[in-house]
Amino acid sequence: MPRRSEGAIHVARIKSRYKDREYESHILRRSYREGGKVKHENLGNVSHLPPAALEALRRALAGETLVSAQDRFRVERSLPHGHVRAVLGVLRSLDLERLLSRERCRERDLCVAMICQRLIAAGSKLSLTRLVSQTTLATELDLGTVSEAELLSAMDWLSERQDRVERTLARRHLAADGFVLYDLSSSYLEGRHCELEAIGYSRDGVRGKHQIVYGLCCSPEGRPVSVRVFEGNTADPATLKDAVLRVKHQFGVEHVVFIGDRGMITHARTVELKKLGVGFVTALRATQIQKLTVAAGYQLSLLDEMGLCEIESPEFPGERLVVCRNPAVAAERARKRQALLEGTETELAKVKNMVQSPTGRLHGADAGKIGQRAGRVINQKKMAKHFTLKIADGQFSYARDQEQIDQEAALDGIYILRTDQPAKRLSAPAVVRAYKQLKVNERSFEQMKSTLEIRPVHHRLADRVRAHVFLCMLARHVQFELEQRLAPMLFTDPAPHAPADPTRPAQRSHAASIKAGHAGAASPEEHPAHTLPDLLSNLATICQTTIRIGNTNTTIIKHTEPTDLQTKALELLGLTNK
Repeated sequence: MPRRSEGAIHVARIKSRYKDREYESHILRRSYREGGKVKHENLGNVSHLPPAALEALRRALAGETLVSAQDRFRVERSLPHGHVRAVLGVLRSLDLERLLSRERCRERDLCVAMICQRLIAAGSKLSLTRLVSQTTLATELDLGTVSEAELLSAMDWLSERQDRVERTLARRHLAADGFVLYDLSSSYLEGRHCELEAIGYSRDGVRGKHQIVYGLCCSPEGRPVSVRVFEGNTADPATLKDAVLRVKHQFGVEHVVFIGDRGMITHARTVELKKLGVGFVTALRATQIQKLTVAAGYQLSLLDEMGLCEIESPEFPGERLVVCRNPAVAAERARKRQALLEGTETELAKVKNMVQSPTGRLHGADAGKIGQRAGRVINQKKMAKHFTLKIADGQFSYARDQEQIDQEAALDGIYILRTDQPAKRLSAPAVVRAYKQLKVNERSFEQMKSTLEIRPVHHRLADRVRAHVFLCMLARHVQFELEQRLAPMLFTDPAPHAPADPTRPAQRSHAASIKAGHAGAASPEEHPAHTLPDLLSNLATICQTTIRIGNTNTTIIKHTEPTDLQTKALELLGLTNK
């Protein structure tokens, strides 16, 4: 039969069955109508073609124009997006945008960008004007071109709203009769033009540099809620009253208990706190412990069995003292004391040899010269209190004061906590656990100084410096939430085993022990553990790509398909619906 020249040609998929097997073939076929019936003419079998070629043939016969993707599609730009989605998504879930301002405005968007950028890639405000467009952050917030002057103006705008923002954070995270963790830190400055700069006690270990001091209030679980900046020579206790008045009157927390270290809540500050009707938990200094008067018959050896005990002392009427002993610290102090004693004895032995040896430089010397030479070495290692010296003309000897050594050794690893809270509200173990929670403030300071780069401070005006520190605190607030939600994928132990004795260190859970080991995952089926910066860097490989079709004005936006690890992270953050 002659082949027809009219009729549409298409690829027909034909399924047939032989016995219990099914076969599929693809036939190139022309369809035509004859006598009112549709008939088909087979032109060839194309079943041998690969699926991609069959699809291309089917679309070409359907009338589509097929061109090379390289010729018709052009990738205009590809921006990292996953980490922006994570940070901005968590910030919005915390309702921080609305907290800054109920109405959207340019200043609010710029402040949000500065908070997010500190978590994505911290830097100066000038660097942000470049970096913000190198991710999808500028697109997500519809920022366009950003200038440094705009950022500084937005910081001034934020500074005026700090009190209102902190009041809301305190209402969310501080209970009406709850506890407040308070601690102080400092950051050194470069230059001599900051209005708040001064030389003071450096917590960075950098002496001789001007610095600023800032006090941080945290909720009991460690979430930052308020921060204040002071001049660099401000002492720790001098900032406490400001924090107390802020929490009581500005935040409206009626029955508050401040928890601070022994350098923050001194004896003089406890008197002020009592007058203000504020409770406290703090620790005694070493000199206070040594002078402490306790009940007759009290034995420190009881701590070997119980770990802690509660005592009373006339030096602290109406207060409870909780005595604790840390065996690890006790062992380390004993080792260190022995090493220092032996080192001091080595130096004193040299002096003795110089006096007794006929060829010694001090042989036959008067007592004053011998005493001068011995004085140069006796307290080099702060061990003079543990030695008795006998010096005479041409004579020198020394011996350990064992009684003094034993008295000091009895207090090895001992620390005493003091509080005015009644036992029915705060038991002795609860006092210890509450004081130990100050570690979360230290964690926040560490993150603000390292990951969030609170320093170097590139501002001179006092209000700008305060706004800069407040931005870092808000970034830490978001970072804390990220760590909480992503804990199963981080090295963080979400559920450490708290021992019955709070003086003992908390034990890692089984899952955390495995994550901390070489395996890096809680089980073979789970993903390796990450640090938060590493996980955000991994999420950054989810890119937003802009593709232009040919020479037209039509563009499409495509996102990288997330990996299993990235999908898990987004699920934990509650962002899988986008």
